[in-house]
Amino acid sequence: MQSAFWTVTCAVMVPGILWASWIDYKERRVPNWLNAAIALAGFAAQAYFNGLSGVGMGALGLAVGFAVLIVPWLMHGMGAGDVKLMMAIGVWLGPWLTFLSFCVGAVVGGVIAVVMILSTGRLWQAYGNLATIVDKCSSTSTLFSEYGSAKSFGSTSQLLPYGVPLTIGTLMIFFGGPLGLL
Repeated sequence: MQSAFWTVTCAVMVPGILWASWIDYKERRVPNWLNAAIALAGFAAQAYFNGLSGVGMGALGLAVGFAVLIVPWLMHGMGAGDVKLMMAIGVWLGPWLTFLSFCVGAVVGGVIAVVMILSTGRLWQAYGNLATIVDKCSSTSTLFSEYGSAKSFGSTSQLLPYGVPLTIGTLMIFFGGPLGLL
């Protein structure tokens, strides 16, 4: 892709996902209007700089963003705003970079979760919650139920605003290439 496309991506997508991440951190939600604006701007940039093939790559990126997070959402492990944020990111990055962003974001999310657990002294509660999640996954009758959902743990856990690690993962992939880190 052209460097002008990546310049626009830096000027539009990066502030957009940072804003979404901030809102997710503060309010534990990512607004639909913001996810839609990021995605629509991505499709417009793809069309302008890369024509129909760019729109196609954006659509594939959106599909990958959906595919990597739809099952955790269906299992009540995260909010729909996080899925939509990953889809919006996908429009800008295309399928491969979206997948890489998700993978890095998942690792970052795991590290953040461990830090949150250890810093709050909730190791035993986290162990109990993990046992519940394993139990949830062992039966098709509970797999997609509220049982063992993120919200069902209540005061025994802190909810991780997943837009934060998704944004960090995306920024690491986005800036890692030009900086020679990838």
